[in-house]
Amino acid sequence: MGALYLQLIRWNRPAGWLLLLWPTLSALWLASNGFPGWHLLLVFTLGTFLMRSAGCCINDVADREFDRHVKRTAQRPVTSGALSVKEALGLGALLALLAFGLVLSTNAVTIGWSFVALAVTLAYPYAKRYVSMPQAVLGVAFSFGIPMAFAAVQSRVPALAWLMLLGNLFWVIAYDTEYAMVDRDDDLKIGMKTSAITLGRFDVAGVLLSYLIYLSIWAVALINRAQPAIVLIALGLAGLQALWHGWLIRKRQRDDCFKAFRLNHWLGLTMFAGIALSYLGR
Repeated sequence: MGALYLQLIRWNRPAGWLLLLWPTLSALWLASNGFPGWHLLLVFTLGTFLMRSAGCCINDVADREFDRHVKRTAQRPVTSGALSVKEALGLGALLALLAFGLVLSTNAVTIGWSFVALAVTLAYPYAKRYVSMPQAVLGVAFSFGIPMAFAAVQSRVPALAWLMLLGNLFWVIAYDTEYAMVDRDDDLKIGMKTSAITLGRFDVAGVLLSYLIYLSIWAVALINRAQPAIVLIALGLAGLQALWHGWLIRKRQRDDCFKAFRLNHWLGLTMFAGIALSYLGR
């Protein structure tokens, strides 16, 4: 049973929660003008892992009827019947409560925004049925650690946080479109809506444009807030990774698209490292 629960929360696929962690830590460092302290670092690192795991439980329950028709997801524990809906939702609720317990150690503003973050997390699995670009909804959900980080440090959410969220949303669109390209054939058969289907033959161009918008917005947000030379190096390295991902997905092969998706956490780490190092150099 324990192995099934670990499979449910994608324990063996850390790339998923790392995609949430790096922009959240980037926001923590910016909000704090450097190292945010061990308490907030622990709260947001553990909280990110717990909420991503809870999201997996909710997503698998919501998509169980669709996932059985998709080659990559047919053997997920809830879809295959190895775990019941009640068991999956029970675990998801427990993980979300543990994450909320961490939030309670911050401040009232962060607690308030956590309810908005939860609402977006709950809404995303159902957006795939009605929204032609559900990746944009996921982008909001996966970026909400940014305003919460600012709230935890400054007891407010400044314009900078929303600018970073907007930029990060386009990064999520980029990498989740790569992810959706893996399942496009199956999704077309079952009527699922994804950005890969909506963009059609412009999917690769859409991914590269989304990377460009993300990096451009973050460049504007970061350039006057840390040592510019270090930030520019990080932006350049991230841009090269984005071009590499574009090269990987150019032929739209399943394995290459999935590889590009999985490699994105290195791009996020690059941006976080640039921000953290820029404050060390001050």
